[in-house]
Amino acid sequence: MAAAAAFLSHILAPKPKTQPNPSPLASRRGATPLLRRGRLAPAISAAASDLLSPAPSLKARLAAGDTLYGLFLLSFSPTLAELAALAGYDYVVVDMEHGPGGIPDALACLRALDAARTPAVLRLPEASPVWAKKALDLGPAGLMLPAVESPAAAAAAVSHCRYPPRGVRGAAHPIVRASAYGLDDSYLSRCEDETLIICQVETAAGIAEVDAIAAVDGVDVVQMGPLDLSASMGYLWDPGNRKVRATLREAERKVLEARKKKAAAASDGNAAFLGGFAMPNDPPEQLKLRGYHMVAGAVDIGLFRKAALDDVKRFREAVMEIGEEGDEEEDEKEEKESDGYWSE
Repeated sequence: MAAAAAFLSHILAPKPKTQPNPSPLASRRGATPLLRRGRLAPAISAAASDLLSPAPSLKARLAAGDTLYGLFLLSFSPTLAELAALAGYDYVVVDMEHGPGGIPDALACLRALDAARTPAVLRLPEASPVWAKKALDLGPAGLMLPAVESPAAAAAAVSHCRYPPRGVRGAAHPIVRASAYGLDDSYLSRCEDETLIICQVETAAGIAEVDAIAAVDGVDVVQMGPLDLSASMGYLWDPGNRKVRATLREAERKVLEARKKKAAAASDGNAAFLGGFAMPNDPPEQLKLRGYHMVAGAVDIGLFRKAALDDVKRFREAVMEIGEEGDEEEDEKEEKESDGYWSE
C-alpha cells in the first residue's frame, strides 16, 4: 500500500524546473512530501490525497487496540477481492495454501485490494524461505505461515521475513513491487516494522507450545486453526467436539493472558496478538467477545455457495396459483391509494 502511494506521488508530482534530471523519487530524509506542500495540481490534489496518504498498517491498528475483521479469498478473483474491500473488511487473506492460485494470481488480487485501500495478507502453502521471499516481494501487508508447531519453527518463520543479518530473506528490493519497483527509497527502513507476521498454530503439538510460540520475537499474531486442530486430535468429522473446544479455549487463555501481562508490566518481551477462524459452531461474534484481536469470519467461496443455494431454493419453492399475480397487484394498488399516494 505504501509502495503504491510512493509510486503515485512520483508520477503525479510536477518536476521542479531547476532540476532537468531529478532523481526518480525525492529523498524522504528531511524533505517535506510534495503532497503536503500543495505542489500537486489543484485538479488532481483532492482526488489523489486520500489515495496517496498512507493507511495505518495492520500492526499499528492492533497496537492501537482495534479488533480487525477479515475475509479469506480462495477464489483468487480480483473482482471478489475488490468487492470484499469495498464491503468494509479490515483485511483480506489471499489463500495460497488451500486456494488454486499461485504468485501471479495473488498479484492480481493484491492490485485490486491496494486500489481499494484494503490490506492484503498472503497465506503461504508452507512456511519456507522461498515462498516467503516471493510473497513479500509482491508487497502485502502481512504473511500467514501455516503449521507452526514449536518456538524454533516460529523463529525460523520470522527469519524468512527479515533481511540479513536478522533473517534470510533474499534481497531484490531495488526492482520488486514491494518497493514500488525501486521508487520507494524508504522501503528498507520500514518494511520489517510494518509487515505483519502471523503464525498458525493448528495442531495438538503446536497448542502444547502456544505460549512459547507467542513469546518468540517477531511473531505478531498467533492464529488458531480449529479445523486442522480437530483433525490432529482425531476428530476430523467433529470439529465442534467438546475436547477440541476445551483445548482451543486453553490455548486462547494462554495467549490472552500473556498479552495482559505485557500490557500491565510494559515489558520488552514479545506477546503475540490472538487471531482465529470462525466456525459454524463458533461464529465470529463469539470470537470477538472472547477477546480475539483478529477474526476471519467468512470465506468468499462459502459466501457465494450460501447465496447461490438460497437463491435456487427460493425459486424452486415459489408456487403461484393462476391469477395470484393480478391479485397481488390489486392489493398493492389499494394499499397505496389508502395511503393517499399512487403513481404508475
